[in-house]
Amino acid sequence: MRHSSTHSSRHSSSESHCSSENRGPRGKKGSPGCPGHHGKRGPQGCRGPIGYTGPTGFTGPTGFTGPTGFTGPTGETGPTGAIGTGTVGPTGPAGTGSGGPTGPTGAAGTGAVVNYADFYALMPGDNSATIAAGSAVLFPQDGPNNGNIVRAGPSTFTLGSIGTYKVDFQVSISEAGQLAISLDAGAGTLINAPSVVGRATGTSQIVGISLITTTVINTVLSIINPAGNSTALTITPIAGGTHSVSAHLVITQLS
Repeated sequence: MRHSSTHSSRHSSSESHCSSENRGPRGKKGSPGCPGHHGKRGPQGCRGPIGYTGPTGFTGPTGFTGPTGFTGPTGETGPTGAIGTGTVGPTGPAGTGSGGPTGPTGAAGTGAVVNYADFYALMPGDNSATIAAGSAVLFPQDGPNNGNIVRAGPSTFTLGSIGTYKVDFQVSISEAGQLAISLDAGAGTLINAPSVVGRATGTSQIVGISLITTTVINTVLSIINPAGNSTALTITPIAGGTHSVSAHLVITQLS
């Protein structure tokens, strides 16, 4: 640096003392001087504004589906759940299906044996005398009958089978009084207590309806003015008009 400066000074001094006629040729250009020292770094400039976001690129094609993986092993069975306690649902509507076909007709049954008998009296004529206490009403005439309910006498009737019988009777009586069924199973006549019927006043019929059950065959039945009563009974003749009045005893075996 100093050498360049001295050469320049001398050159300038020489030019000031020489005229243009006396000036020699220009000397060669000197070699470049050494680079100077770097200056200090200036301060950092301010950050520029953020640029606009560029457009979204196109979606790439979907890749191929990979192969299905192997099925994993079956897991262990879990514990049984608790039994539910839900309420019962409502009853469904009744079905509307048609009925099944009618079954075949069964074989004809054998004819049942029906035991029945009607015994009666007509007044005047029958029962002309009064019926004393302990005596039986006479039913001396036979109505329709079938089976083994048969007459034993004017006031007694035999029930040929063991069973249950319905006994109906009606008698027109002039006095207040009672009538009842009596049964003789071989040990003497006994009143059937539930069969006792009576009338305290008036002159209407005395009517009785009872079921009786026999325990021996050929039990004898009659309709009596029970013993112990004080009044003899008159069977009313031609009651209420001009025709003979009937008294009836109807016996039907039920079983």
